[in-house]
Amino acid sequence: MKGITSLGHIAINVVDLEKSLDYYVNKLGFPEMLRLKRDDGETWLVYLRITDEQYLEIFPGAENDRAPASWHTNGMTHMCWTIDDLDATCDRIKATGIKLLSEPKAGLDGNRQAWLEDPDGNRIELMEMHPDCLQYQAIRRLHAEGV
Repeated sequence: MKGITSLGHIAINVVDLEKSLDYYVNKLGFPEMLRLKRDDGETWLVYLRITDEQYLEIFPGAENDRAPASWHTNGMTHMCWTIDDLDATCDRIKATGIKLLSEPKAGLDGNRQAWLEDPDGNRIELMEMHPDCLQYQAIRRLHAEGV
């Protein structure tokens, strides 16, 4: 769609805010940017920095114990972060005690990927883009078509 410049943020609901902040801030390394509070002083949401223009919003007070386990449930199935060096990133993540759902491997799109999940069961894909992956091939085709 013309006029959109990037994905601004992803927002997730979590059961235990402190546990989630430990995971995302202390283990994965996303710095906390700011907190928005309700009128009663309770935290409404916490912004974490992914990049200067992309954020993760964490809302405490989730109604369910975990995100849907099925890949076929309505709603978001996962979030994906592009990674420069997948092996080094996975080694750093594992050193914090986080277990990967899958070790780095080639995906059907030509990229390398690994998977993990946060304390609430939200699935996270780590993707190292290959220079000739299907996504880049499609972008080159769209540009050639003037799109």
